[in-house]
Amino acid sequence: MIRIEHLGIAVKDLGISVPLYEQLLNTPCYKKEVVETEGVSTAFFRTGESKIELLEATNENSPIAKFINKKGEGIHHVAFEVENIEAEMKRLAALGFELLNETPKNGADNKLVCFLHPKTTNGVLIELCQEKK
Repeated sequence: MIRIEHLGIAVKDLGISVPLYEQLLNTPCYKKEVVETEGVSTAFFRTGESKIELLEATNENSPIAKFINKKGEGIHHVAFEVENIEAEMKRLAALGFELLNETPKNGADNKLVCFLHPKTTNGVLIELCQEKK
């Protein structure tokens, strides 16, 4: 079974965006985390069975900084939770989807992650994620 795990939203400043989303969603941010390898600071909110992840660049060369410079703040990706990320990566690659990483990477919120190139997913950056065991 695949379900929407979270929506990733690129923001310029978590200091401004976290209080805004706390008000908007009427719930506190439950976790903040830095993922050094991706050059990103994150903040998470629970919304029912899914989450919202705010992403702020920690340096000008991070993918989030490049995204914001090109497109501005807004929805960055849709993350789908999978039971076996390696099997899903193989399945999707065999179907012609372009994977942005060959093996799962460590992501925020105790997840293994893999991204699919938007050119093979109708312009949407897709993240596959699996809870680390």
